[in-house]
Amino acid sequence: MSSPIEQAIRQICEEKGLEYASVIGTIEQALAAAYRKDFGDKFHNIEVSFDAESGGIKVYDVKNVVADIPLEELEAIRQREADKAADREARRAMGEILPPEEVVEDSKAFNPKTDIMVSEAKVLRFGVQEGETLRTELPIPGEFGRMAAMTAKQVITQKLREAEREIIFNEFKSVEGTVIMGTVQRREGRIILVDIGRTAGILKPEDQSPSDRYRASDRIKVYVREVTLGARGAQILLSRTADALLKNLFEVEIPEIHEGTVELKGVAREAGARAKVAVSTRDAHTDPVGACIGQRGTRIQTIIAELGGEKIDIIEWSEDPAKYITQALSPSKVESIELDEAEHVATVAVAADQLSLAIGRGGQNVRLAAKLTGWKINIKELGGAEPREVEATESDATLPDAAQASAEISE
Repeated sequence: MSSPIEQAIRQICEEKGLEYASVIGTIEQALAAAYRKDFGDKFHNIEVSFDAESGGIKVYDVKNVVADIPLEELEAIRQREADKAADREARRAMGEILPPEEVVEDSKAFNPKTDIMVSEAKVLRFGVQEGETLRTELPIPGEFGRMAAMTAKQVITQKLREAEREIIFNEFKSVEGTVIMGTVQRREGRIILVDIGRTAGILKPEDQSPSDRYRASDRIKVYVREVTLGARGAQILLSRTADALLKNLFEVEIPEIHEGTVELKGVAREAGARAKVAVSTRDAHTDPVGACIGQRGTRIQTIIAELGGEKIDIIEWSEDPAKYITQALSPSKVESIELDEAEHVATVAVAADQLSLAIGRGGQNVRLAAKLTGWKINIKELGGAEPREVEATESDATLPDAAQASAEISE
């Protein structure tokens, strides 16, 4: 049977998802800090070996064996370090918050805390050579005091928290740029917190879809936009407005896309309002648009419901830019199209009754078509002199190359 101490450690490991060796290392660091507090010398470099089975510890002073230096120089260094330690202790006693101790930048300089001269080392252990590490076991005069115990507790708490933060960061960094499932937790101001497992992700206002209604305990799919590690741990920024979210929904809900029979060529989306998706297939017996819509629209309706009612236009992708742009402007009917290959501009003529449909509310239809195809699109009424220009350049497109651009999805 394991000892109560070992059982407690393994329970912590299971609850926090930490490695057993990492927790043991943390305890050893805490015990080293406690020993240094009660029994240590300012020139000790303390390391502790902890046996979880018995609860016993062994304490060592660990030194690097280096070449001898003149005794005068050694005494001067020790005196300087002693004065520095005394000054820090006095300032700490007065309540001053001190910065971390400075680290000696010159690796060749003798450090009385971590180094020992070879002549002194040979007194402690016969035959020791320069360049070796000398571990000298230290006595444990008695039980740790209250302050030392508090120090140990603080070290353990801090180290375990840091280890847990790093594990959570690594876990979610590996899924950055993918879509995961989460549960709406609560609202804090304009920010939505989403439970994604071991931590909560953040939906900022710009990442929230206007069509969504975020109610506590609702299950939603979110795109992991960015994962960073800060002072308070991992910060996971989520998105409900990313094009990648719509792409993932199509890959999950449309078996032909998941299997590769139908290829998703591109997506242009204005979250919460409308999106256009282009699909294609090399299988002559498969209708790519029909496969995405599903029988009686069941497949596309599932995706629309997940996105809070966002309208989706599905079009068939084409290598022919004129045909592709024409289809991207659906549901309007295009009468004629002129392409300026050099400027990557398309001038489209539509009938008078199709003009408002081609442009869309607030220019949305033609704007999405431009983003999808990668072409700048000008709309004009058939027979009219001046086209209605829509500012959408190749840089706005999902795929800049017209030969690879994506398409549009109709509800």
